[in-house]
Amino acid sequence: MFRIEERLEEKGASLDDMVAAAMVLYVPHGMDAADAAGAIREKIQKYLGDPNIASLLLGALLLEEEIFESANPEIQGDPVFLLSDEIIGMAIAECIGGTYARFEFTRYDQKKPGILSALGPFLDDAVAGLIAGCTSRLYSECC
Repeated sequence: MFRIEERLEEKGASLDDMVAAAMVLYVPHGMDAADAAGAIREKIQKYLGDPNIASLLLGALLLEEEIFESANPEIQGDPVFLLSDEIIGMAIAECIGGTYARFEFTRYDQKKPGILSALGPFLDDAVAGLIAGCTSRLYSECC
């Protein structure tokens, strides 16, 4: 939907990169790492096709282009007064994994493992939300 997977890959966030970032903070829950990576990959692919998740990711992509790639002089870097990037990330996480995913989002947002450290202010939070939602759902389903 909206060519989200392709658009993310164009920005440097491939499916493989997202799975690798997810596995950096993976907490074993009765599933070995290889099986967990496969399950997380499936979940990410599934939610990339969800119209609500895809819409939020598209919003993050467009905001990244509009605000940061256009060199808007009003907003540089990732200023503390800009909260909409965090809100998008939390919304994605919660849409996928519920309230627990908000806490998982915080772990990924603070540590920024793998590709998350290379993405811009909107995309790092949006992709962190996608990963957090999927890992949180995996943890809930494994128990």
